[in-house]
Amino acid sequence: MRRTLRALDLYVVALALTVGLAAVLPATGRAADATAAASGFAVALLFFLYGARLSTRETLAGLRHVKLHAMVLASTFVMFPLLGLALAGAVSGFWPGPLYAGVLFLCVVPSTVQSSVALTSVARGDVPAAICAGTYSSLVGLVATPLLATWLIGESAPLSADGLLRLGGQLLAPFVAGQLLRRWIGGFVARHKRVFGPVDRGSILLVVYTAFSTGMTQGVWGRITVSALLVLVAALLLLFVVALLLTRGAARLLGLGRESRIAAVLCGSQKSLATGLPMAAVLFGDRAALTVLPLMIYHQLQLLVCAALARRWARPAPEEAPGAQPVAAATPG
Repeated sequence: MRRTLRALDLYVVALALTVGLAAVLPATGRAADATAAASGFAVALLFFLYGARLSTRETLAGLRHVKLHAMVLASTFVMFPLLGLALAGAVSGFWPGPLYAGVLFLCVVPSTVQSSVALTSVARGDVPAAICAGTYSSLVGLVATPLLATWLIGESAPLSADGLLRLGGQLLAPFVAGQLLRRWIGGFVARHKRVFGPVDRGSILLVVYTAFSTGMTQGVWGRITVSALLVLVAALLLLFVVALLLTRGAARLLGLGRESRIAAVLCGSQKSLATGLPMAAVLFGDRAALTVLPLMIYHQLQLLVCAALARRWARPAPEEAPGAQPVAAATPG
């Protein structure tokens, strides 16, 4: 798990370098057409691999954590959209339209799987519950995220017949194909994680490069000021802190045990970059450049804060350490 966290840190660096590359050397002309086509193929491949990896048996077995999964889904697809509407409405005057849409889109993206599982393990939480919670969130998000994005954002994310076809062709169809073929290829994919891991992350980096290259060629970066960017970072940090506090309170009200509380807080407060970026590329097309920026910033904030919290929660609880003094913030609740 420590290796996973180090890999995530390196991934954040790779994302920043990819954005820098798009700023210095954006794809134009035929190169832009080629990267757009490659990006579309990469998104389809990404969701095919998701389907091939997902164990239906393990997913069904995780249904016993009903309260935890219901809380994570409610946090991801109810609490976050409401917080996003309140936040975006309060400070929308500081941002151009695409950033406003990006904050709302961030709030309807599914929870993470990889980072929440790694952090739950570090914090000595319920890892199987975290795996299932992240998986269920991703599955529900395949349908809920586009619908909620259309409802919240409106014309910036229109769900037309053409949009439905793109979503079906690039996201749902490859995922279903991966599930259908899992019986024959699932073992191969699982045995070659070191090969397919870079494919996953490389696909996301390609999506980022394509989106930010388009933004550079369209001149959208001239529409955002330093003050607007600072307000955005502060607003996203506030959003994350409020999400942590609300999920912590909800886990306590539901009477979840310590390990389950850790999984619920970490899964319920995080957003998936790996799922959100490809969805944004399909939903927003050429307008995705500024729209994905809030998600990328939030992703880095959640990694930094949750890594620190996980290390803190990993310390023995007062009842586990004889003679230890109680520490109020030692666990999430």
